[in-house]
Amino acid sequence: MPQLAAFPKAYMTALCKDGSMKLAEWFELASTLDVQGLEFYAGFLELDDQSNWPSLRQQVEDLGMVIPMLCCSPDFTHPDQAFRDAQIQQQLRWIEMTETLGGSYCRVLSGQRRPELSNEEGIELAADCITQCLPYAADRGITLILENHYKDDFWEYPEFAQSMDVFCDLVDAIDHPNFGVNYDPSNAFLAGDDPLELLRRVSHRVVTMHASDRFLIEGTLQDLRAEEDGSVGYAQRLRHGEIGKGLNDYDAIFRELKSKGFDSWISIEDGVDGIDQLRRSADFLRGKISQHWN
Repeated sequence: MPQLAAFPKAYMTALCKDGSMKLAEWFELASTLDVQGLEFYAGFLELDDQSNWPSLRQQVEDLGMVIPMLCCSPDFTHPDQAFRDAQIQQQLRWIEMTETLGGSYCRVLSGQRRPELSNEEGIELAADCITQCLPYAADRGITLILENHYKDDFWEYPEFAQSMDVFCDLVDAIDHPNFGVNYDPSNAFLAGDDPLELLRRVSHRVVTMHASDRFLIEGTLQDLRAEEDGSVGYAQRLRHGEIGKGLNDYDAIFRELKSKGFDSWISIEDGVDGIDQLRRSADFLRGKISQHWN
């Protein structure tokens, strides 16, 4: 049966920018959610000092949880070889961080969708960089997970492999037992794709999942697709929402995952309105997991 983890979506500025919240405070809040794990983000300020890694792991485990996965954002599609090499070294450090934290999954991305980059060039660059990281990950028992992502907060351009076809081509280009997909249904909407169609194409490669939900402020999905076509930045008509009350069909998603034998981690990447919303999302997912895996 899948296990639930939580991600501090509502507290990212406090934990990653101004330091107004300590990770210990987040751990205590999360301990009230009845989840088994906490997904970490590589940009947490307290992770800058490597000597903190073991003690942070211990704090989480003392509260009866684990740290199954680390969220990272490498940029592997930069045209400069030296830049890509530096990104590979950064990813290797994140793999080491994942191992020290006791995790099994470390996210990778493709990189930015720079205008001058063809699909073929971008897939080749990203696949080469990820492939170079895989032996280091395998030696440490870590699986690299490629997410159908939208855009890192600090990137000028959206994810290179944002669209379903490009993402699937990149997944198909990498064949390794320590590589898989981190599926996020909501990001498919941001790409103008059908999240269920994407899932059916990659469900046999999915090893972790981000649970979230979105809802339209106005207009239709067709309007969203037109708005997203070739644009830089988030679609203004689409918002985060409480899981189970948005556009995603979790019954269909879980039926497909169950049919492929999925029994790994589902990390809740919602709760932008605070801990109470995150708790309701956790309750919803717990019920759906029980319904589909019992």
